[in-house]
Amino acid sequence: MRSITTFDLQYAHRFYGFKGEAQYLHGHTGVLTIEVEDTVNEGVNMVFPCNEIQKTAWAVLKNFDHALILREDDPLLPAVLDVYEKQGIRNGHPQNTMKGAAFKTELCTAYPDCRLVVTKETMTVEGMIKIVYDLLKDKLNIAKITFTSGVNAGSMEFETRKQIDRCPLCGIALDENGRCPKCGYKK
Repeated sequence: MRSITTFDLQYAHRFYGFKGEAQYLHGHTGVLTIEVEDTVNEGVNMVFPCNEIQKTAWAVLKNFDHALILREDDPLLPAVLDVYEKQGIRNGHPQNTMKGAAFKTELCTAYPDCRLVVTKETMTVEGMIKIVYDLLKDKLNIAKITFTSGVNAGSMEFETRKQIDRCPLCGIALDENGRCPKCGYKK
């Protein structure tokens, strides 16, 4: 069975090297849906609490919300960083509070202090699905990700890989010591 959670992401990007309207910098409201699969936890009668899926995923995804997403070879990237430097916001600003931890993977790098994500590939809906799965595959038992952005949509199913030990009292994943970080239950 699956628990399904959605996220709204506001972002700007462009398709560098693309011939068409998308070559221009533009913004989107994207809707990301994550489906987590497992057996129903008898204690709480659910697969995985959706609010816990949201907490786990949002810790990473908030770097994409209200962010500029550019490919690493886009000539706009150095210009944007230069403008941020001149404005004194390249290394953050006190009002920039909705940011996650910086990260670097094979597919992308998040620079939360300047609300920027730099990707290896053009940030299409398919590219976003690959990035999200790569970032969350070890944290959630993801069965499917769907991303809709404007009139574009993509979806991909994944083979679920592991049984996650969950708390029988609140349903969330136990830590490496077999303890529930939410209610303190110990296996």
